[in-house]
Amino acid sequence: MSSTEPLSNRDRTALLEVARASIQHGLRHGRALDVNPGDYPETLRPPRATFVTLEIGGQLRGCIGTLVAYQPLVCDVAAHAWAAAFEDPRFPQLTADEFPQLDLHISVLSPPEPLRFDSEEELLARLRPGVDGLILRFRDYRATFLPAVWESLPDPSVFLSQLKRKAGLPLDFWSPELRVERYTAEYFGDADVADVSG
Repeated sequence: MSSTEPLSNRDRTALLEVARASIQHGLRHGRALDVNPGDYPETLRPPRATFVTLEIGGQLRGCIGTLVAYQPLVCDVAAHAWAAAFEDPRFPQLTADEFPQLDLHISVLSPPEPLRFDSEEELLARLRPGVDGLILRFRDYRATFLPAVWESLPDPSVFLSQLKRKAGLPLDFWSPELRVERYTAEYFGDADVADVSG
């Protein structure tokens, strides 16, 4: 199986279970769950980059991940689930009382590819709303939006300007030195695997 083929429902379920177990382990022991990739199917062992997003009642409660694949997929999910619960600087550490309310989402990223453009208009024309995650770089400034962010920012110009703001740049910032890469993500959560077999 190619490392970019969609995951089966069984694999998605296994990753969500690992994410939840790692958070539970963190509540009890103060660290992420140690995962042995050999205990999991071959499909969960290739290096993949992931983000784990936590929500409670539809509100963000933590989101941590990486844009570069450097460890087996199942290990990446365990590490980022724990970090989203306990190391996201925007939120206090997750409590045991919050744990049962958690809604987990996992994004498994494709390798980023550079976008070529000579103007903001050309960049906006190349974006694929609902599909592209973006990485924006300018010197020491950097930010990313996962493809799921299109749900709340469906307009490409607003999506791009808010990504600039996230990077610490003015909304109308432009420079020939601006670099943008795009990637796609397989995005799934508890609700997506609840009643589906695969």
